Amino acid sequence: MRRVHEAWPGVGTQLSSRLARLDVHRPADLLLHLPLRYEDETRLTPIAHVREGGAVQIEGEVVSCEVVLRPRRQLHARIRDASGVLLARWLNFYPSLQKLLVPGARVRLFGEARSGLFGGEMVHPRVRRVVEGEPLPLSLTPVYPTTAGLAQTTLRKLIGRELEGFDATELLPRDVLVRQGLPGFAQALRQLHLPEPGMAPEGFERRQHPAWRRICFEELLVQQISLRRAYLARRAKAAVSLELQGTLTRALLDALPFELTGAQQRACREISEDLSTPHPMQRLLQGDVGSGKTIVAALAMLQTAENGLQAALMAPTEILAEQHHRKLEAWFSPLGLDVIWLSGSLRKRVRADAIARLKDGDALLAVGTHALIEDPVALPRLGLAIVDEQHRFGVRQRLALREKAAGGLNPHLLMMSATPIPRTLAMTHYADLDVSVLDELPPGRLPVRTRLAAESRREEVIGRVRHVCDAGRQVYWVCPLIEESETLQLKTAEETYGMLVAALPGLRIGLVHGRLKAAQKALVMSEFAEGRLDVLVATTVIEVGVDVPNATLMVIEHAERFGLAQLHQLRGRVGRGAAESTCILLYAQPLSPTARARLKVIYENADGFVIAREDLKIRGPGEFVGARQSGVPLLRYADLEADATLIEPARALAQRLLAESPEHALRLVERWLGGREGLLRA
Repeated sequence: MRRVHEAWPGVGTQLSSRLARLDVHRPADLLLHLPLRYEDETRLTPIAHVREGGAVQIEGEVVSCEVVLRPRRQLHARIRDASGVLLARWLNFYPSLQKLLVPGARVRLFGEARSGLFGGEMVHPRVRRVVEGEPLPLSLTPVYPTTAGLAQTTLRKLIGRELEGFDATELLPRDVLVRQGLPGFAQALRQLHLPEPGMAPEGFERRQHPAWRRICFEELLVQQISLRRAYLARRAKAAVSLELQGTLTRALLDALPFELTGAQQRACREISEDLSTPHPMQRLLQGDVGSGKTIVAALAMLQTAENGLQAALMAPTEILAEQHHRKLEAWFSPLGLDVIWLSGSLRKRVRADAIARLKDGDALLAVGTHALIEDPVALPRLGLAIVDEQHRFGVRQRLALREKAAGGLNPHLLMMSATPIPRTLAMTHYADLDVSVLDELPPGRLPVRTRLAAESRREEVIGRVRHVCDAGRQVYWVCPLIEESETLQLKTAEETYGMLVAALPGLRIGLVHGRLKAAQKALVMSEFAEGRLDVLVATTVIEVGVDVPNATLMVIEHAERFGLAQLHQLRGRVGRGAAESTCILLYAQPLSPTARARLKVIYENADGFVIAREDLKIRGPGEFVGARQSGVPLLRYADLEADATLIEPARALAQRLLAESPEHALRLVERWLGGREGLLRA
């Protein structure tokens, strides 16, 4: 549905639609539309003193103005002051500019000076007519983020008008401002929109000025208030208390061929306690690749089943969902429990039977893909929803799974992620969640060695594959990520498969990719898992969930095309047994600076939390969490690295304001979000 952009006094419908592109929907939003940078028009530079490389302002008389046709059509104007002459050039111009630059006119030019064929020159400077002796601006000129059809002059005028009459009531406690060394809100806004005379633009642009610090603190505070409100709203809802009976859970623990790690035991306790409370759990279980999240989820599902309610686990890919189903079925079948499997590729009759069993409440446990949230599926007794690789699902999808419950039941929600979340991100974008961390690997796991190899060493890498397979081990060969085209990605996978079949006669090589039918995919995967294939050529469909302990080598082609999280996930497919494993990153030169930085991080680090922190630095929070998926107001000005020291005080103040001055907390949210708090952490 198209949004109608409402006009307000002084702003018509067309202008309001342009402002909306900048996320400015009402007059108050203009105050928080802050400058990107500043231009210093407070002084004039004599033409003779103009030096190359810096933006300067000159004033002088137009000596000549003409259209020159060679080497290409352009407008040349010579400007003279008492110290010399400078050439101004425009490659794109309108007749109105020629009229402005008539010989004898007095003008001011602002732009970057450089040396040209004709001596000192400015290309495409900003120009305006002045009278001799016209006073200069007293403060730096702000330059705002803008969009097509919206001039800087219009923005400055609108913002200036709003600055004159806004409500300057201070909403933060005086003691917090003093302790943090922050100016008042009104003072900070005026300093940022209208810097004082003599202020250097660099301090503002690097956001080191106290005025910027105030804005960043308040933005973090509003985010914390929003998330805390979501948390408290959830705590106010009722959920079925799922007491730990200990029958099924104890039976599974006794049957396992391994002991839970200390981290797994701690996470199980935290989740079990949450499930037994009368309000909905909303917990994130995060742990590095191979840290054992599935068994923790399995025990939570059994606690739900012990109470006669349903538990459903949703995963983003069929391969991962199927892996979960196999594992859970192996654990639960001996306990007399069926695990219903739902995916888009099921035959119609099988699917209908599965849906009927879930609807009747006959089956208590389900695993599936997005198929779980489709219309015909009903989970009337849903007590626990589990979402694996939660960052791959949108807010609406996570919400849709919980809404499968009937009769106003509020299911508990457990989200799982193998992409560890850096602390600063957890304190901001995930502040409304309870978090359990699996920070230790099961005993006996050896770290995976990582090797970098340029494309020129391909033959050497193929020789390594032969050597590993001759020793009775297995190999993954991952094909490059080609985001522009799934067809091209498939073609590359097929070509790689053909190349390896030719280069490695006698070895059993399989191919798996996203276009394969589910049955074919499952067949190839099971052949590899059972040791009937030596090498598995695959696209990133094997990124998560594949567990083959005998696979000890992974080769990732064009590793420079992958993100850090993906490289770490893929690398985690090996090293799952007792043998030493290696991951070879094949890369093509030349490398971009970002690709070089990513490969350096993955080569030097095995700790997922360190990798995630570096990934956050490279990508930024919006891309890291997936802006569309998070449902949390993204930060426009605060920087999680530079402003890390502000997060804890902002969190503490959010709780204090909600407890002591809720009206101030709501006014702060209104100031920044204007009622657009949105779907906070569904």
